[in-house]
Amino acid sequence: MTLSVAPHRESVGLTDGLLSVDGEWRPARDGATWEHRHPATGEVVGSFAVAGAADVDEAVRASRRAFDEGPWPRTRAGARIRVLRRCADTLREHADELRAVQALDNGVPLSFGAIYATSVEAAADVFDHHAGWVDKLGGQTLPPYQGGDHLAMTFREPVGVVAAVLPWNGPFLLFAQKVAPALAAGCTVVVKPSEHATFTVLRMVALLHEAGVPEGALQVVAGPGDPTGEALITHPLVDKVSFTGSRAVGRRIVEASAATMKRVSLELGGKSPVLVFPDAPDVGLAGMTAMGMVTMGLSGQACVAHTRALVHREVHDQFVDAARMLAGMVSYGDPFDATVTSSALITEKQLDRVLGYIDRGVQDGARLVTGGERLGGDLEGGNFVAPTIFADVDNGMAIAQEEIFGPVLSVIPFDDEEEAVRLANDTEYGLGAGLYTADAQRAFRVARRLRAGIVGVNGFQVEPHVPFGGFKQSGLGREGGQSAFEAYTELKTVLMPLTDELM
Repeated sequence: MTLSVAPHRESVGLTDGLLSVDGEWRPARDGATWEHRHPATGEVVGSFAVAGAADVDEAVRASRRAFDEGPWPRTRAGARIRVLRRCADTLREHADELRAVQALDNGVPLSFGAIYATSVEAAADVFDHHAGWVDKLGGQTLPPYQGGDHLAMTFREPVGVVAAVLPWNGPFLLFAQKVAPALAAGCTVVVKPSEHATFTVLRMVALLHEAGVPEGALQVVAGPGDPTGEALITHPLVDKVSFTGSRAVGRRIVEASAATMKRVSLELGGKSPVLVFPDAPDVGLAGMTAMGMVTMGLSGQACVAHTRALVHREVHDQFVDAARMLAGMVSYGDPFDATVTSSALITEKQLDRVLGYIDRGVQDGARLVTGGERLGGDLEGGNFVAPTIFADVDNGMAIAQEEIFGPVLSVIPFDDEEEAVRLANDTEYGLGAGLYTADAQRAFRVARRLRAGIVGVNGFQVEPHVPFGGFKQSGLGREGGQSAFEAYTELKTVLMPLTDELM
């Protein structure tokens, strides 16, 4: 029987989506809507209002008023902390509901939505973490360098109106990574979710309003890049754009920011390597972990997935065998089924793109170990590709250089540490990396030499309090930790003369 998710809409209570603009949940001014099709079945599961330029303008102007005149930027630290902690608690209370909405939205299985890094719990922890920074928004006092008796002081002030543009693949964590530090700093935020994961974000915004975030401080405009995204990133009253997504859109945001010198934070994907040395503590575990990152949950549709495995020739075959074993454990189907481990590709366009890369890998001479085909049978209505492993890959091949965003692992052999590091850094990206070795000195040495924003040794994870972002074309800036919080502020210097009149 062909798979269907339609029966879950009623049990989840999914309703058609509205915009949250200037304190009102409403349709688009021109009545435009988007029909959302489920990636696992192709069924229409709901529709939502598409914000046009007029809707975006109204939202940004409301955020501008809320920043310039409203209470949120001037709210005392203690009160702002309490609101952010209520946000965290409210998200936790609604975790099961949000996971179910996401399963109808982008097709991420309930089982994967419970794993910490992709969970509502992780998003709540981000709000908790940034709540802790609110009363630490401090500056410095500096002694006079020359001249008369005076004092130099620095202050960190909120950057202003923030446009938070989200991808579809991690709405819980990525919403929190942008919205939490912005609100903590005293900014106002207009969120634009991906058109492929809108319902989850609409619900999160509603929950944060219930938790006490003023409506003017947090609004949501839904829709695709054109017209919604373009109207938002080019709006002259937006002070900062925070974006996670493709390099092409990231470049457009940089271009658009030039007109008004908008501040930008960009996370633009990766082609992350994992280096497996012959003294790895467990080569089999390394192989299964690497394959798990590109098949389990999001089916490789994750920016930081280790899609390039650089493996020493001595353990190459052992690694490939373990990766192939993990590939056989992947389960597709109804995302509400607890036994299902992995999602479909988000759109039919992405399905065609992934299959095109697989064909090119074969044509370029890589050895197809397993997978490579679209799945049929009960899954024929969805965008499913079998877990795919290529061995004997040359680092210059397209499958080793370009971000495929699908369940495809490229295994590249190396002979020594120097070659491994050279191959790892031979990419336009620099988001994440991993390495497996029992030699502590090698681990530290190689980790420092890798041109990547976050490097995992004998394992990899994302945590709320550590900076996350990339080198090279993987983006600008960081999310998580103090650096992210400061990215939503401007640094101001005040020179205060110490004269009798002011004493």
